[in-house]
Amino acid sequence: MIGIGGRIAKGAAWIAASRVVISVLGFVNVLVLARLLTPEDFGLVAIVMAASAIMMAATELSLSQALVQHRDPEEAHYHTAFTINLLRAVIVAAIAVALSGPVAAAYGDARLGPLFLSIGLSALIVGAINPRLALMSRDLVFWQDFATRASDKLVAVVTSIAVAAIWQSYWALVIGVVAGQVCALVVSYVIIPFRPRLSLSRWRDLMSFSIWVGLGQAVNTINWRFDQLLAGYMLGNAQLGYYSVGDRLAVLPTREATQPVAQAVFPGFARLADDPPRLRAAYRRAQTALSAVALPAGVGFAVTAEPLVLLAMGEDWRPVIPVIQILASIFAVQTLATPVQPLAMGLGATRALFNRSVLTLAIRVPITVFGLLAGGLMGLLWARCATGLIGMAINMNLVTRLIAVPVLRQVAGNARTLAATAAMAAATHGAGQALTPGDAGTWPVLLLQAGGMIATGALVYPAAMLGLWFVAGRPDGPERDMIHFGGASLAAARLRLTARPAG
Repeated sequence: MIGIGGRIAKGAAWIAASRVVISVLGFVNVLVLARLLTPEDFGLVAIVMAASAIMMAATELSLSQALVQHRDPEEAHYHTAFTINLLRAVIVAAIAVALSGPVAAAYGDARLGPLFLSIGLSALIVGAINPRLALMSRDLVFWQDFATRASDKLVAVVTSIAVAAIWQSYWALVIGVVAGQVCALVVSYVIIPFRPRLSLSRWRDLMSFSIWVGLGQAVNTINWRFDQLLAGYMLGNAQLGYYSVGDRLAVLPTREATQPVAQAVFPGFARLADDPPRLRAAYRRAQTALSAVALPAGVGFAVTAEPLVLLAMGEDWRPVIPVIQILASIFAVQTLATPVQPLAMGLGATRALFNRSVLTLAIRVPITVFGLLAGGLMGLLWARCATGLIGMAINMNLVTRLIAVPVLRQVAGNARTLAATAAMAAATHGAGQALTPGDAGTWPVLLLQAGGMIATGALVYPAAMLGLWFVAGRPDGPERDMIHFGGASLAAARLRLTARPAG
């Protein structure tokens, strides 16, 4: 367990590094493009991106996860994975071409036709990415994740900003994505050389695991993307632009805080699948660690959204503020159940994930439609809150079924994090009110307000966590893990310094 835990920690560190780079680049990209493009541009491309995500998800087979979960994958498995991915890409490209005309007519916007053709090109690029990257994830080696993701995002950001600066066109958003995917394709074969050949000899081995994962992810993607298609149709491109940009920004703190650990613990959970007591302990440790980082990050972003948006994006993007405030808060609370996905996949319970996704979709569709019809954009946001809480309850119940950890115990394990986050939110909000003079809205005041609120949150949260931890008698939990990790990091740094040759 120590060996697996150490390798998971290293893997999480690599993934965290890639997520930090991606988060910073993505944040900068959105802010710069918001100054160069209009909300209508973002709304128009959001329709295409949502449709692309749904088409890709509807044909998703999660072959990388199947290769990671497989006990002993052979060379033929990788050739089979490449072939299936390529066939899937051709199918998606054909569907995109066929839908380009009808979708443009349905939305009454001829620009959607050419944009839909770009989905086909994107699918073909993604479909050719090296499947042997899964080999490194299987061995708990994650530096390649940093190389592919960071380079992909860097190229995408530079390309999109350059195109937007020169032409001020919505095409900047699409061209940047495609350029990043081309970069990821090249890097994947540089990292692990592989000469693929067309073969379907091991399709049964891969499909037995991946079919339910793929179906679950397809339903899940529809779950979280169909609202953008509806919003674009019912509210127009401008409102969809505010909603899609706010959604992209709101998810950044929690996604970047949770994905490194969630991605790294999947192989670890798979290795502990035959040892239920250790698996339960590993799950609870991962869950409390994720929440201790992601919950304050999401809530803190929600509280500081107003000065940050006005400072970075300008008054024209003020409608984005409530989108971020509401969605970032609900995303933060949902992190209490984030590890359920890698847990179920590690146990091979992929059909349970599919059933979970279908149930969530059946609940979310009518609530979302009602919210849109009753309250427009704000109705949609409150519908997201309601369905987010329901989805979290469903995920926690699934954890109980899989490893017999009661829901109340899952929540109670994060009691100190919840209390410290509430204290941080109150103190941060108070600091924002105290730093809002009569000339609020000018950039020096906004800068002072944002900086003061962030500093307050950064001081109050760890102080509250440590205080509550001491009051509780310093039990095992994320606090002890963080102190141990910090001490180990300092010791390693000292060792490197003393081992460095003089001169």
